[in-house]
Amino acid sequence: MNSFERYIGMIKGEEVDFVPRTPILMQFAAEFIGSDYACFASDFKSLVKSNEECAKYFGIDQLSCISDPYRETHGFGSRIEYMKDAPPHSTHPLSNCNDMSQLLEPDPLKSERMLDRINAIKLYKAKFGDEYSVLGWIEGPASGAATLRDVSNFLVDLVIDEPFACEIMDKCLKVGIAFAKAQVDAGADTIGIGDAIASQVPPDLYENLILPREMKLIRAIKDVGAYVKLHICGNITHLLPGISMLDIDIIDVDHMVNLAEVRKALPKRITIAGNIDPVKGVLFGTPESIREKINGDYQLVGNPYMVNAGCEIPSCTPYENLKALCGPLPFRIC
Repeated sequence: MNSFERYIGMIKGEEVDFVPRTPILMQFAAEFIGSDYACFASDFKSLVKSNEECAKYFGIDQLSCISDPYRETHGFGSRIEYMKDAPPHSTHPLSNCNDMSQLLEPDPLKSERMLDRINAIKLYKAKFGDEYSVLGWIEGPASGAATLRDVSNFLVDLVIDEPFACEIMDKCLKVGIAFAKAQVDAGADTIGIGDAIASQVPPDLYENLILPREMKLIRAIKDVGAYVKLHICGNITHLLPGISMLDIDIIDVDHMVNLAEVRKALPKRITIAGNIDPVKGVLFGTPESIREKINGDYQLVGNPYMVNAGCEIPSCTPYENLKALCGPLPFRIC
């Protein structure tokens, strides 16, 4: 059973040889091949090589296109500064005004940074075919809006200027759908949706303003035949009733969320990925403590499940720790 078969089998509820491993690697992956974050985020060939080498060395079942949240933002007209040891810095085109007309119209096949991600997917497929799952990535409607307004402004908009907040999210939704479809056309079998800012809003705002737009986005992605992963950094416990209404296939769960509550709140068919603490558990853990935590999580929630940390694996994580995280975890019949 190869990585792609293992990954798809888990999502479909089939018996697999062992549990898929899908950690999020960015700066760690770049440094693993002697590169840096600037190259990783600006050149698809570096991103592909970084993830490829990590997948082979550590035993990872998915090749990812995640790098930073500013692919679409750049398409809208932001300026990007690449950093060697940190994610790119981006300007926020609407940080000082609400004039939507000044935004560019992003085209996934022409906007430089969006096309770079599409090219990464094409290269993955050319090199590996169906050996690995390929994860495309887009920003959710709330996260996209926050990158245009900046976080604090967007959170205020949700409270005092709902029409404007919705207008921005709708524009990001439209671009997100087009970007997702282009990545599926290029060969991605799964699209990850990053909507990190959602964890910072109360349930009523989430369910009234953000959730309906996430639903539209997910429906559009599934209509073109891809699986959907939702990634919301932070504590999403208060959002679980709303998230339970989303037709997602996988949910990444951050370390501060109780996995048992997630399993109880969401439909049983949804694959849970997570959720060891990336810093305390992985960076500063031991191979023994990491294996114990992952085994315990799997025993707690059962299938469908994928091994992951709560978020990105930190730079400088000891290799033996990531190897422990990605060590084969026997599939449990349940």
